[in-house]
Amino acid sequence: MKPETRLTNEEIKARLVLVVGIGLTLSFMFSVFAMLYGLLFVVQPAEMAELDSQQVNILSSMLLTLSGGLIGLLAGNGLKDRPKDPPQPPTTPPAP
Repeated sequence: MKPETRLTNEEIKARLVLVVGIGLTLSFMFSVFAMLYGLLFVVQPAEMAELDSQQVNILSSMLLTLSGGLIGLLAGNGLKDRPKDPPQPPTTPPAP
C-alpha cells in the first residue's frame, strides 16, 4: 500500500523534532513531579541522609541536562532549514 503523497524532507524533520520535543518534555515533567512528590509528600527525617542528598544532586544534574537539550532543540530548529528565496531572473536592459 503506497501513500498518495510523500512527505518532504522539511515535513519529516518537523515531525521528528516534534516527537523528540514531546519525549524530552514528558521526561522533564515526570522528573519534576517526582522530585516535588518526594519533597512534599514523603516524610523526611530532620537531617537528610547522605544517599538522599546524592540522589537529589544526580536528579538536579539530569534536569539541567534535559532542560538544556529541550531549549537547544527548540531554539535551533528554525535556524538551519529556512526556505531559500527563488533565484531572480536576470534583468535585461531595455532595447533602445
